[in-house]
Amino acid sequence: MAMYLSITARASRAFSLLAPRPSSGRHGVISTRHTVPTYCHSRLFSTTQEAETPTPTTDDETIANLKSPFLQTMRDRGFLFQCTNLSELDDILSSSNGIGCPAYLGFDATADSLHVGSLLQIMILRHYQKAGHKPIVLIGGGTSKVGDPTGKDESRVLLTDEIIQMNMRGISSVFEKFLSFQEDDDASATSDAIMVNNDEWLSELKYLQFLRDYGTHFTINRMLSFESVKQRLTREAPFSFLEFNYMILQAYDFLELNRRYGARLQLGGSDQWGNMISGVELGRRVDGASLFALTAPLITTSDGKKMGKTAGGAVWLNADKLSEYDYWQFWRNTSDEDVIRFLKLFTELPLEEIGKMENWKGGDVNKAKIVLADEATALLHGRDCLKSIHETIDTMFKGGGGASTESLNRIFVTNEDLGQVKIIDLFVRLELATSKKEARRLIQGGGAKLNDVKVEDENAVVTADDFNENKEATLRAGKKRAGVVELN
Repeated sequence: MAMYLSITARASRAFSLLAPRPSSGRHGVISTRHTVPTYCHSRLFSTTQEAETPTPTTDDETIANLKSPFLQTMRDRGFLFQCTNLSELDDILSSSNGIGCPAYLGFDATADSLHVGSLLQIMILRHYQKAGHKPIVLIGGGTSKVGDPTGKDESRVLLTDEIIQMNMRGISSVFEKFLSFQEDDDASATSDAIMVNNDEWLSELKYLQFLRDYGTHFTINRMLSFESVKQRLTREAPFSFLEFNYMILQAYDFLELNRRYGARLQLGGSDQWGNMISGVELGRRVDGASLFALTAPLITTSDGKKMGKTAGGAVWLNADKLSEYDYWQFWRNTSDEDVIRFLKLFTELPLEEIGKMENWKGGDVNKAKIVLADEATALLHGRDCLKSIHETIDTMFKGGGGASTESLNRIFVTNEDLGQVKIIDLFVRLELATSKKEARRLIQGGGAKLNDVKVEDENAVVTADDFNENKEATLRAGKKRAGVVELN
């Protein structure tokens, strides 16, 4: 029986639909690099003869003359990196028979929230649905028990079933903000998204039968040729047989999703290319299915840092892990070199409007960053939060009166904490510093303030005099980061 997620479902409903049967994504983090797109054809492989690695095509005419609105968007906004049989996929997606064509993207439940590194993949699903096609969100309840080794220096910590279920509950809600989901048992809208948990089929597999049915379609030679495997084998940490099986399970997911839901396209990051090709090949060899894989480039900032990481930690998508204000500030702090690229990838502003901003110089670039922050934040948290965010900025950082603290992250202390809790500990709890050591450096550098007064004593404690009539005290780290301590 299919497990669908209704957009009107509460968090508990979403969790129950994703919970595994009695017997737990692959893009929880996108560590990324901005490179020149290439568009590839897959070469079918054999168990007896090794196939060549997919090679870039120089068919610029096909790329320039794409007919599918979805593929045009992927090309024009910078999402398109690799694709199997691009011309054939274009024909399918641009034909009347291709409307509603199901495509899926996987997210493993490795944390209780996705972070901004996953946003590129979520935006791809959103564009796919807006083009009239059906997105399938695959939650890796089963593959999370194994752990994706891609891009990792060592084995992931094995998660318990309880933690996986908690993480699935945490990550599932964010998709409702970007996609329109199918109501239970309502198949009227061909483009309505569905959410599926691969534990539904992976946990029911019988090991020997699975090996006999599908093991012959994978060669060790082929698997060792994947770049993700090569990189892992160069690390000092051992590469376990458990992790080595991950690519087989990912390939099998594609086969099952094609059988159950008619999925013909797998979407993902370019670091998943080898695993995705395996799924395309498995579907052809086992069921004679014509399947496709399309990847987006892995994104880094212009200085080479991973997308989604800051000095303060991960930029989470769940509001209970990162406030709307801090999320807005993340985008506002985008470098000059990245702002146009990020406007194309992480907002839905028309390309013509973004094109006008490309020539902005000096202070006008900061205006483009505010546009980026507003649009990206509105997509995730809604436009209603922008008013309080701008009020906070205007009053706290531009000299306005009556400072609003509504948008700021906050923590709570009690009367028993007064005279006991050190201010450096509050900086850490508010995530204005990653450690006490960093908080001390902030104080020593003159960047730590309590209620606009510079904190000079590293051992200072919070007292009743630090709170205003609203029982609030404001901590600041530098010019742009702030949080509130509330006396409860």
